[in-house]
Amino acid sequence: MGKGKLFSIDNLSLQDLEDDAEFIPLMTPEDEEEIKREDLPEVLPILPLRNTVLFPGVVIPITAGRDRSIALIKAANNGNKTIGVVAQKDAKIENPKPDDLNRLGVVAKILRVLKMPDGNTTVIIQGKKRFQIDEIISENPYLEAKVSEVEEVRPANSDEEFLAVIDSIKEASLKIIKESPNIPSEASFAIKNIESNSFLINFVASNMNLAVKEKQELLAINDLHERALKTLKFINLELKKLELRMDIQSKVQSDMSQQQREYFLHQQMKTIQEELGGVSSEGEIQEFRERAKSKKWDEEIKKHFEKELAKMQRMNPQVAEFSIQRNYLDLFLDLPWNEFSKDKFDLKRAQKVLDTDHYGLEEVKKRIIEYLAVLKLRNDMKSPILCLYGPPGVGKTSLGRSIAKSLGREYVRISLGGLRDEAEIRGHRKTYIGAMPGRIIQSLKKAGTSNPVFVLDEIDKVSSGHQGDPASALLEVLDPEQNDEFHDNFLEVGFDLSKVMFVATANSLNTIQPALRDRMEIINMTGYTIEEKVQIAKRHLLPKQIKEHGIKKKDIQLNDKQIEFVVEGYTRESGVRGLEKQIAKLVRFVAKSIVMEEEYNIKLTNEDIIKILGPARERGKYESNEVAGVVTGLAWTSVGGDILFIESILSKGKGKLSITGNLGKVMKESATIALEYIKANAEEFNINPDVFSRYNVHIHVPEGATPKDGPSAGITMLTSLVSLFTQRKVKKSIAMTGEITLRGKVLPVGGIKEKILAAKRAKIKEIILCEENRKDVEEIKKEYLKGLKFHYVTDMKEVLDKAILKSKVKNAKKL
Repeated sequence: MGKGKLFSIDNLSLQDLEDDAEFIPLMTPEDEEEIKREDLPEVLPILPLRNTVLFPGVVIPITAGRDRSIALIKAANNGNKTIGVVAQKDAKIENPKPDDLNRLGVVAKILRVLKMPDGNTTVIIQGKKRFQIDEIISENPYLEAKVSEVEEVRPANSDEEFLAVIDSIKEASLKIIKESPNIPSEASFAIKNIESNSFLINFVASNMNLAVKEKQELLAINDLHERALKTLKFINLELKKLELRMDIQSKVQSDMSQQQREYFLHQQMKTIQEELGGVSSEGEIQEFRERAKSKKWDEEIKKHFEKELAKMQRMNPQVAEFSIQRNYLDLFLDLPWNEFSKDKFDLKRAQKVLDTDHYGLEEVKKRIIEYLAVLKLRNDMKSPILCLYGPPGVGKTSLGRSIAKSLGREYVRISLGGLRDEAEIRGHRKTYIGAMPGRIIQSLKKAGTSNPVFVLDEIDKVSSGHQGDPASALLEVLDPEQNDEFHDNFLEVGFDLSKVMFVATANSLNTIQPALRDRMEIINMTGYTIEEKVQIAKRHLLPKQIKEHGIKKKDIQLNDKQIEFVVEGYTRESGVRGLEKQIAKLVRFVAKSIVMEEEYNIKLTNEDIIKILGPARERGKYESNEVAGVVTGLAWTSVGGDILFIESILSKGKGKLSITGNLGKVMKESATIALEYIKANAEEFNINPDVFSRYNVHIHVPEGATPKDGPSAGITMLTSLVSLFTQRKVKKSIAMTGEITLRGKVLPVGGIKEKILAAKRAKIKEIILCEENRKDVEEIKKEYLKGLKFHYVTDMKEVLDKAILKSKVKNAKKL
């Protein structure tokens, strides 16, 4: 039966209609006979109905919104008030054509026309008799058709079977009205007072919850007996549904706990949401199933997903765990299971991309091209774990992006600096409120493929806290033998990371856990030479700053000499970050001059640069050799290579050794070793052994605010002490680096490239190195070594022969 008040539209109810003198809702047999005697017009205006079917004798309200329908109602209401009503086959069609309408309809009489508050027109109509459309004769301003009457086959009044069906319909209808809370009690009054059998059938059929198609089928049945049986069948079905619903409700009511009550309310809310166009949990589950069809996961993963989906289906949507389970399944479906981007194996193109994005860095580029070549040949190689190690600003992070670009892969990056929670890598268990997967899985979801280039930035800055050790969690991620089944606590199943190309970056290897360092292939990215910095500034830094500051290329010109002047006078670094900041200052000056319409030199000179950046810093320049005991050494710092001066002096005393200059333990030991070696070989160096007991020795390394350590200054300290004790000059424009032993052997040291660059900046002409460091020099491009002479030694005596002159210094002391 119908929902709500019978014949209710907005504020119009049955009572309002009963007050109208022309309206008689319950048809008597006499009224029926009168309708039967009425002649059917040959031509009728046709009113299409979207969502309902009119039956003979039944009164229904219709809201008209279409222009054609309003015009039809207005014309009919001013005329004989008779129209033809037919149902549309598809309610969605806004302007139906004749083929879109059912051919069978009902003649209706307009009882009343009402203007509603919302501007629509509501018309009350009563069905009279059935007709069929023979021919459409007009479509404008509304449909008009030639029609013919469709006769009904009525059973005799004495037909007991028919009367029994009528009684059954009446009884079932009253039962539904009584049981259903949605139907008003006056409906039972209406059913009881219907005297006409045919009207009862039509009245019940009109008010049942049936689709338009099913109601049209009922209307189309010519035999009233057959229509009554079909109506009874539908009403019995509705009664059974109602009884089942009431039965379930009574069972639930008896033992409903608070949680069950909430669940039941939610089910009702879900129905309301569906009516309002919302999405229910059932809709979500169905959506998950549809998305799962396109996933490329194996049988085990599929089984796990189905199990978790079934768990979600059983959950009460009101509990907190429901949203966690939904997020979990959502992540499961978003992850790129066996989704791979296609690698580009054009090695020449890859080389071009790397050369365009980064100047220099030949070793790193060579390793990437090698990897590509092997991957092309095998096509299933496990990705290596590369660790780019070097000072800040040399392009380690940006190189990761270039690698992705050259391979044609997606690029993702996570910064590990200061990370101290293991859950950031492995995720939280999903039983916790607010649980999330680790950053590895989150980044893969973002990448959308299972083989991106994954940059782990600042891997040396990972620290352990009370939440666990992230560095240990990374062991599984970065082990090619384990990471094909990486276990994330939130995901609960293994995810294959073996096709991911991990690129880690680090400034120092000392702070990386040894087990973690062992899993990575270390690639040393040394600092840039002055020539390389000039080229990087020209090709990358200056164009980037010009673009960022909104000026044009023609507005500023920097020649190689000016860029070199900026590099030497205003930066002290291995990388180019500081250089970029200085270039940005120059570009900002030009931008300000353009906006303020001030004159400036487009071609900047050294004087212009000094005016904009301030005085250049003179640093690290070679000092003269006029004083005994002053020797130039080469050192490696966190910002690259540098030169340092070892000074030593004698004072009256008893042979005490003092060392100053903020030196570390290793460097102090080097000074002690140097002094002891000289004492042991004093005669060979023409030094009076009594000197060691009559004088105190003081060694100092300037720039006391800067901590210094390492064995590299060993040969420099020994040369300084020999020069001091013999009062002989040290060779002009010479620098040295190397470790010493008590036997006088010279050992190799690291950071050779940075030290050589520092020597060039300081206008050094000759460099003394250990023989074993020859291979490090050979790896450097020859054009960067112009103007430098190298002496390779194995013994301290060779160092002294090459570094100390026979001539004595001015004002030499007599010892």
